[in-house]
Amino acid sequence: MSTAIVTGQPVPGSSLENDLRSLGFDVRVAADAAETETLLAAVPADRRVALVDARFVGHLHALRLGLTDPRFPLAAVPGAVTAQPDARPALTRAVARETSAPGGTATARAAGGGAPALALDSLADRVAEALDADGGAVHRPELGSLVAVVPADPQARNEARQAVSAVDDEAVRLKSAVKSRDGFFTTFFISPYSRYIARWCARRGLTPNQVTTASLLTALIAAGCAATGTRGGFVAAGVLLIASFVLDCTDGQLARYALKYSTLGAWLDATFDRAKEYAYYAGLALGAARGGDDVWALALGAMILQTCRHVVDFSFNEANHDATANTSPTAALSDKLDSVGWTVWLRRMIVLPIGERWAMIAVLTALTTPRITFYVLLAGCAFAAAYTTAGRVLRSVTRKARRTERAAQALADLADPGPLAGALRRVARKGLPGLAVPAVALLGGAVVVACSALTDFGGPLPVAGAVVYVLTSALAVARPLKGALDWLVPPFFRAAEYGTVLALAGKAGVNGALPAAFGLVAAVAYHHYDTVYRIRGNAGAPPAWLVRAIGGQEGRTLLVAVLAAVLTGAQFKVALTVLAVAVALVVLVESIRFWVSAGAPAVHDEGETA
Repeated sequence: MSTAIVTGQPVPGSSLENDLRSLGFDVRVAADAAETETLLAAVPADRRVALVDARFVGHLHALRLGLTDPRFPLAAVPGAVTAQPDARPALTRAVARETSAPGGTATARAAGGGAPALALDSLADRVAEALDADGGAVHRPELGSLVAVVPADPQARNEARQAVSAVDDEAVRLKSAVKSRDGFFTTFFISPYSRYIARWCARRGLTPNQVTTASLLTALIAAGCAATGTRGGFVAAGVLLIASFVLDCTDGQLARYALKYSTLGAWLDATFDRAKEYAYYAGLALGAARGGDDVWALALGAMILQTCRHVVDFSFNEANHDATANTSPTAALSDKLDSVGWTVWLRRMIVLPIGERWAMIAVLTALTTPRITFYVLLAGCAFAAAYTTAGRVLRSVTRKARRTERAAQALADLADPGPLAGALRRVARKGLPGLAVPAVALLGGAVVVACSALTDFGGPLPVAGAVVYVLTSALAVARPLKGALDWLVPPFFRAAEYGTVLALAGKAGVNGALPAAFGLVAAVAYHHYDTVYRIRGNAGAPPAWLVRAIGGQEGRTLLVAVLAAVLTGAQFKVALTVLAVAVALVVLVESIRFWVSAGAPAVHDEGETA
């Protein structure tokens, strides 16, 4: 249980102590700074501690936002400050200094109701300022219309209470549970009621992880219905896919509504969206096969295209995460267009986010055939990919951004070079200049995919193309990826590796080769998504031994090309299956070990815009 120390003389009629207890705090009262220091020292080191001024007036949700969010070691609102166990030493030092210092005043930041800032002597505010002065990253949540203030006199207290009464705390909490930049379909067709489902879940003690799991199970059932290959199964699959998406929105809204963020939740939320969508693709392919139509190549192509789209997003964002001088005329034009209301929704719909995409897939599944569904999906995703990538290329070449070492390392980790590229890049230490880096990566990828797709199965040309690809991969990552367009290297690598597997499996000409290739690409894609979410959580890339064990992207590409050259089609199918199972086992075991460990980042990933 967390501990809240209420500092100062209790105010008659105040509900503060009851509010703190409702948030899960064990409440203790300290008359002055010296007693606060004594009580603080007595609290077990593994507990969260909050210091709250006894005169505090504000909404319960303001306290919840400031004192219970698990993502931030230090946090504060006017009149209250909190520290998680890891940040307790910093809080203890700040309190000790305030205890030994002569009395003074601090300025409490009033929030809501237009209330002015009030000059007063508040220990919690002084401690928060001391933590700031020490370089502590004190999180101060945006309160908006919520009130959080420490009144200096009875008149100010009455005004603050009136401001509290004027704002519906629960309405604000429900509104803040919804992401501010969701897509059109989610904003107008899902969130108006999914937020109430989130509240219903919170009041019954359900966790975001449970809702996330329910969403996954619903999507898997939808995939199973699609796999029946009947019209009734397709209709049920479409309905269940939408139901799964409603639950997918609900889990994030529940996390924000109840502030239930966790390391396991980050992993589940980050990976299950991809697992649900790609399992549904497989279900459609199985259903089509039951009707005599082989669409596995389309299903695999859709997965490859969608994964490459995500890698473009991840790479661009990581490349510009902390870049300096990060402005461009293109970005300025985009911001200007955002000021025109209808263009915002149009641009969000064009990129085909998960809400619009799943709604389209659900409707097409119910009304048409899997082949038509995949044709429309591929066309829509290809247009969205071209639109977003072109915009980001324009931004990159017109902005004068200086990339940091962190950004370069993130791009290197996303590129996923293996032992072969590592050995060869030590020979080519100087690397390539400027735009030659993405150009060589694109050229090498195009060579290996073309050699695999345009020759008969079993020939030596794909192996030659793969050798060229290994060399170009090493050249592309020989120096830090700090160029204007170096963020294109990881998506080019993904397209090359996945495209080679698709081309060779298609050329094998045996039943089961493309499903085996689908499994292999899914396993490798999971590894790449796992890398992304570790980087987002500032936990670094997967361990080097894992990358070596699964060969790196160029090693796997060469291996698949060699297997296609020396094996028959039937043997190649078995080899792809074995490779898919091996990669999946190694990657999943390490990923699960990491995300349930204490070292995993405590975040709730928002994923792509819904």
